[in-house]
Amino acid sequence: MLNFGRGRTQTRSTRSLSLGGMDYPDPKKKSSFVGKILLAAALTALCIIMLKQSPSFNSPSPFSHHEDGVTHVLVTGGAGYIGSHATLRLLKDKYRVTIVDNLSRGNLGAVRVLQELFPEPGRLQFIYADLGDAKAVNKIFSENAFDAVMHFAAVAYVGESTLFPLKYYHNITSNTLVVLEAMAAHGVKKLIYSSTCATYGEPEKMPITEVTPQAPINPYGKAKKMAEDIILDFSKNSDMAVMILRYFNVIGSDPEGRLGEAPRPELREHGRISGACFDAASGTMPGLKVKGTDYDTPDGTCVRDYIDVTDLVDAHVKALEKAVPKKVGIYNVGTGKGRSVKEFVEACKQATGKPIKVDYLPRRPGDYAKVYSDPSKIVRELNWTARYTDLKESLQTAWRWQQSHRGGYENI
Repeated sequence: MLNFGRGRTQTRSTRSLSLGGMDYPDPKKKSSFVGKILLAAALTALCIIMLKQSPSFNSPSPFSHHEDGVTHVLVTGGAGYIGSHATLRLLKDKYRVTIVDNLSRGNLGAVRVLQELFPEPGRLQFIYADLGDAKAVNKIFSENAFDAVMHFAAVAYVGESTLFPLKYYHNITSNTLVVLEAMAAHGVKKLIYSSTCATYGEPEKMPITEVTPQAPINPYGKAKKMAEDIILDFSKNSDMAVMILRYFNVIGSDPEGRLGEAPRPELREHGRISGACFDAASGTMPGLKVKGTDYDTPDGTCVRDYIDVTDLVDAHVKALEKAVPKKVGIYNVGTGKGRSVKEFVEACKQATGKPIKVDYLPRRPGDYAKVYSDPSKIVRELNWTARYTDLKESLQTAWRWQQSHRGGYENI
């Protein structure tokens, strides 16, 4: 700390001089005060000069400008289960990534893992923001030079959507509109939209193709379809490249054990069946609740198409690579094979090596009997094929992560 005053053995009078009945300030005191101001100004100017000479002072953030040979992708919901796995894949493939997430469903621990894996400047940044805040979203777009957007951010539980429909329409439909408006305003020309098979509802004919009529039966599926409609309407008079991926039930985790699924404890009731099975196997929950045993299926339980998260993010990256301006691609992402809930539970028992107590309950509102995909279009046009199709193996991978992260990401 700088000391502008000199040490003295005698104190100076602070009184003004009196001459002819008039008071005048002590000129020595005034001179000292002015000197201190000048010295402070000189030091400030010196600091500014030194800062400006620093290489980092005038260098813009690498995220704020386009760079030849580097594709900068905004991943909304990148702290979530699927979004974090997609971010990992993008970073491995040398993309530059910005994650925007409000952490209402995502995990900051997942972001920390990604930052530790890719600490180099200009590779990954995380921005805490809510996509429902249009001003915040516009500011993010104005300060960053995005080449593409992968839009994952969404609440995504069918059962919860029937209890809180307005939350789902706001979070999915309205927020997608905010993102799309920001993209249009700032000239971002490529959108990969993460949609769902729930937009199809319960078709009469299986398997589901991309031309199967969309008739969603729950607010989650309806909100996603509305978002799709907004994107499709906008694309008619735009040169934006759009890919819409409608995927089925996601399972698994990073094969190398770096990322996994860690939903909020309060959402266990609404979560994925894999999480419920693991909770029952680990003793976190007393048993597994299977809702609905009277569906028109071979064993009475729902039939679903389970897609490994690693395959799913591979589909997103291939869609990003093959997106064409002024074109819209719509693809189902699934294995093409349906498995019943009872089959899934048996695979989970084998994967965990644990007995799982199963309680069979009445149907859950908004559910449908069977849904599985015909993935031939994405195989043909994007050269994508599901590789991790062994249910037991996908569950074993996810179980290993669960066992090594008993508290989810909270200890990271």
